[in-house]
Amino acid sequence: MKILVAGATGSIGLHVMNAAIDKGHQPVALVRNRRKVKLLPHKADVFYGDVSMPETLTGVTKDIDAVIFTLGSDGQGRIGARAIDYGGVRNILRMFKDTHIRIALMTTIGVTERLSTWNQHTEVHDWKRRAERLVRASGHPYTIVRPGWFDYNHDDERRIIMLQGDRRHTGTPEDGVVSRTQIAHVLVSALTNDAAKNKTFELVAERGKVQEDLTPLFADLLADNPQKNDGVLDMDNMPLGEEPDCLIRELKQFSEHVKSI
Repeated sequence: MKILVAGATGSIGLHVMNAAIDKGHQPVALVRNRRKVKLLPHKADVFYGDVSMPETLTGVTKDIDAVIFTLGSDGQGRIGARAIDYGGVRNILRMFKDTHIRIALMTTIGVTERLSTWNQHTEVHDWKRRAERLVRASGHPYTIVRPGWFDYNHDDERRIIMLQGDRRHTGTPEDGVVSRTQIAHVLVSALTNDAAKNKTFELVAERGKVQEDLTPLFADLLADNPQKNDGVLDMDNMPLGEEPDCLIRELKQFSEHVKSI
């Protein structure tokens, strides 16, 4: 597959690039900062563009079979969360509205937790959750992965666990830990595994050996309800009817476009 990686020079994106190459895919790094190209694998394909500026994304769809989103606003507060965590996903999805692709979106464990001081201040969880909703409404086959805390796991914690319902809300590594390499492995593997289609889950690692075959883990998960727009077991604590009108319109635009094709 030819895979566009949005967030390719980030701490997860770099692992995704390598994992995709290891599996025989052709990853294309979407890069804003040219100075960071040197971080990418040797001879990696690069597309220069800024996810927050749609005019820079013209031509990004050429021959692309799948998109992996590992975007992160990295402490830029509400403005960054809206422009990148949400806006970046929206802008790329718009580019692919008439192109059939497979999507893997990375958000975060605890994304449905809205009342923490951190989310009240940054709204990062809310914007990431809105990005999830756009992916579900896009009509593309997708997998949404909500990883635990990056690289807090010990060497003997390699057994992959997939959870649903997003009930771990301490905001600390007690919610779950997982390595960056395992996150990348799951994101890339989901693109070619039918058992992962249209599913949302939290990803952590516990004590034990890593599983070579992820299919049984994917197969045990419940698929999202197409009549709703959240993860299948998520709490209903961000009603669509209470969302800003502009966001409701954008979500409807994606849904209505799917119905028209």
